[in-house]
Amino acid sequence: MYLTINGNRIEVTLAKNSSVDALVEILKKGDVTYTANDYGGFEKVGSLGHTLPTNNSQITTQAGDVILYSGNQIVLFYGSNSWSYTRLGRINGYSVSELKALLGAGKGAVQVTISLE
Repeated sequence: MYLTINGNRIEVTLAKNSSVDALVEILKKGDVTYTANDYGGFEKVGSLGHTLPTNNSQITTQAGDVILYSGNQIVLFYGSNSWSYTRLGRINGYSVSELKALLGAGKGAVQVTISLE
């Protein structure tokens, strides 16, 4: 799966669960674009526009984690938090400072496009 943020296309290594399977089925029909906003000083979060099944467990996130929250919110972490989440995947190959710059941490909304190709 890929995320495109401010013209930057990044690869996400997907988790293996029914939430990811449902997201892939949605993405087979076309890309999904949503607006992500800063929350808590450690994440960008926005509504997927679809509800996915959840596979929640207590997780301590790290920068680069792609998480499903409440079944319909996609969270991109540039910091850490502990909560009951569903892991969707992981952005690899970026330092914390690079992720913060990519996501525009603390600088307001960004458009995120999720795609399979």
